[in-house]
Amino acid sequence: MTAQSNAVSLASPSKARNVTLWVVQGLLAAAFLMAGSSKLAGEEQMVAMFQQIGFGQWFRYLTGAIEVTGAILLLIPRTAVIGGALLAVTMIAGIGTHLFLIGGSPVPAIVLLVLASIVVWYRRAAC
Repeated sequence: MTAQSNAVSLASPSKARNVTLWVVQGLLAAAFLMAGSSKLAGEEQMVAMFQQIGFGQWFRYLTGAIEVTGAILLLIPRTAVIGGALLAVTMIAGIGTHLFLIGGSPVPAIVLLVLASIVVWYRRAAC
């Protein structure tokens, strides 16, 4: 194997990695579409949670819109990195919210942060 072919094989993602990333992106998109939709629809649990946060219900709408937008961006190859980054930042805020404002386990937000960060890291060359 020549140095050039070795460099090309390291630079181009494998088919398995690409498929795995698409599966992760699809699962993330589904999770954020559900979460964002429940916020936008005004489900009782979401209204109560955002009341506890204390920023007002406008913040629920903003968060829901960001989650739905990020989920859609994850499914478009050229915007997957932007969607992943948007959702990662949202999950950082979610972790902080659980730790400092409302309590509860931040583990789901941490898992989503890790998965969104993986998408951003491996898809960054596509931007």
